[in-house]
Amino acid sequence: MRLENKVAIVTGGARGIGQAIAELFAKEGAKVIIWDLLDVGSDTAAAIGESGGVAEFTKLSVTDQEAIDAEVARIVEKYGRVDILINNAGITRDKSLAKMTVDDWDAVIDVNLKSVFLCTKAVLPHMREQNYGRIVSASSTTGLWGNFGQTNYAAAKAGIIGMTKTWALELGKYGITVNAIAPGFTLTDMTKAMPDAIIEGAKQQIPMRMIAEPIDIAYGYLYLSSDEARFVTGSTLCISGGTVRH
Repeated sequence: MRLENKVAIVTGGARGIGQAIAELFAKEGAKVIIWDLLDVGSDTAAAIGESGGVAEFTKLSVTDQEAIDAEVARIVEKYGRVDILINNAGITRDKSLAKMTVDDWDAVIDVNLKSVFLCTKAVLPHMREQNYGRIVSASSTTGLWGNFGQTNYAAAKAGIIGMTKTWALELGKYGITVNAIAPGFTLTDMTKAMPDAIIEGAKQQIPMRMIAEPIDIAYGYLYLSSDEARFVTGSTLCISGGTVRH
């Protein structure tokens, strides 16, 4: 198994892409700790356990520094280490610039960008001490190309790419790799609720003429979290079915 005996934190792991990551990591031998505010995270952890994996759920806000620090300390006390951090938690508050409020801006920046800083800071001393770590954060094709009505989201996701490149420079000497994933249009609960015409239009913009399932994105996280990617750092893996903009 590719992650045997590794201890992995997955933020936003209750459903969607985060759930797929948690399930795949557990299948590959990791002990998975799901952080989320959604109570359904307990169901995800229970289902992993019933399938023979090891997972637990902690209801936690990724914007609460004290709670994050305390939870990381608990994990290290219980398991002796933390090997992988998946910064997946995210929200949207989409509006055009003219209609976007400061609250819309702050909410998305706090959850999608600041949380990556807080969670990574919390695990860093432990990864540095063990001279090993894998940090993979959720960017987006929106962070690469922009998207109408997503000023806040684009800024957060572009910021993640900048932090990823910077941390790769800072942390490589400690055996820690830092990478990002930029998914394209993916079928999650949120996107499935969109009108069929919107989904079909998105599909026609993708060269492969299909839309990603969460598992398609999860396999990218698995690769970057495994020892197979031990020499990959500072990179952003775009998983978009070939969608390219210039």
